[in-house]
Amino acid sequence: MRSNFPAIRPMSTTSATNRVQGRSATRPAAQGLLSVEDGIEKKRTSTTLSVIVPAYNEQYLIATSLSRLAVLGESPLLDKIKIIVVNDGSTDGTAEAIEQFRASVEAEKGESKFSWVWLQHEKNSGKGSAIRTGLSQVDTELVVMHDADLEYHPVDLLKMVELFLMEDADAVFGSRFMPGGYKRALFFRHELGNKLLTFLCDVVSDVNLTDMETCYKMVRASLLKSIPLESSTFDVEPELAIKLAKRASRIFEVPISYSGRTYREGKKINWKDGVRALWAIFHYAMSSRIYAEDEHGAAILERLNRAPRFTRWMADVIRPYLGDRVLEIGAGIGNMSVHLMPRTTYWATDVNDQYLDHLWRLCPTRPYMRVAYTDAENPETFPAGQSFNTVVCLNVVEHIQDDAAALRNVWNVLDQGGRAIVLVPCGPKLYGSLDEVLGHFRRYTRQQLVELGERSGFHVEKVLEFNRPGVVAWWLNGRILHRKKFGLAQIRLLNFMTPVFRLLDNWLPLPPLSIIAILRKDENSQS
Repeated sequence: MRSNFPAIRPMSTTSATNRVQGRSATRPAAQGLLSVEDGIEKKRTSTTLSVIVPAYNEQYLIATSLSRLAVLGESPLLDKIKIIVVNDGSTDGTAEAIEQFRASVEAEKGESKFSWVWLQHEKNSGKGSAIRTGLSQVDTELVVMHDADLEYHPVDLLKMVELFLMEDADAVFGSRFMPGGYKRALFFRHELGNKLLTFLCDVVSDVNLTDMETCYKMVRASLLKSIPLESSTFDVEPELAIKLAKRASRIFEVPISYSGRTYREGKKINWKDGVRALWAIFHYAMSSRIYAEDEHGAAILERLNRAPRFTRWMADVIRPYLGDRVLEIGAGIGNMSVHLMPRTTYWATDVNDQYLDHLWRLCPTRPYMRVAYTDAENPETFPAGQSFNTVVCLNVVEHIQDDAAALRNVWNVLDQGGRAIVLVPCGPKLYGSLDEVLGHFRRYTRQQLVELGERSGFHVEKVLEFNRPGVVAWWLNGRILHRKKFGLAQIRLLNFMTPVFRLLDNWLPLPPLSIIAILRKDENSQS
């Protein structure tokens, strides 16, 4: 162990989000790395990193593996480094070896970039479980996994960090099969198995990775925390790769070196893990669980996003009322936004940091687009110095306790004669479990929506009724079956049947699932 290995010291939490208010699109700090603000390109030169080290029966290697991490402290690319060691129920002397290493680290004095967290599983739960445990302690911008053996060398992590600083990366994988690094010649059949699993993963996720099974996967911490990891063993590797791809993450690869070990030297992965990985690829290819549960209902909204025909239908209904300077509040990941653009100016806003990440990715090919954090209840978060002739609020005001105050804020940023397009769920008697999980305070009647618009200072130009066929599915799922989300088969059926629903919508003897108010700010109206 290096004698100058850093001692424990507290590490302050680094905010993973830089909320953009009244400026052009700026990538959050945790994404790194590259931002455009007021027309000036700015690159970051350093970041912060957490290293999760799962350890199981590695009593002879764990100390050396941890001491190698000292190389990270020598790099100017890293301001802070947090090492999270998870002893995953080891039955040999790993716990004692960790304690000896911990004592030597705590004996060191002086300032350091490093902080340490020591965690323990009572029973062996697997690599995936250890990663979830370690992830709960991450408070840095980036996070990476580092095995407790000596097959990988942490010096390669610096190449991965550098790529985050150079490119707009969401994840960087260290590839053992790209040219540029060295590797020990071992296990030809293992390599064939790895390449087969990588190929299948690439097929189902439509990416072109060369090494899906690599241990070295460095990810933006805020992104990884928003992905529900379900695997407990080595099948966490294909799960993470597939879910990152489904989240439209920008994944890069860099060559790394690999010094594999034989089974006599302690290698643990075997053919059973290959079978689990194969099953995991097919399982997560079908899964739509790529958002962790949150207060924004991200999981159910992601499921609804799998009906693009339905989204286009809604866009076609409201498009005739749009002007050329648009503010969209609650844009989500931009599924509706892309159908309403291009415009002279289009501001897409939300309060969910992960949604803002998605919106930011749409900007490079849309120079008229801006992204900002905007809370409809807080007028100070609206884009500063901007005015609009259209504000779009689709499925927003039902989430707000004081809906009238939110619409008054909308009134204030509109030009005279400008319109607010407000879509809300219809039918208070339909309120059920789906509304609860989505955070709806209420569902509206037509009269309630009209009164809300007038009370907020608007002239109600028109009220449109939308999606009568959807009433049956919402009532069945939310009121009768008390479900918390729609089944994937139901969403696919919705997408398939949308052309028919569009034809029948005005003729069915059913109440609408949603109503859309076209509100106008007249010259003589007051807020």
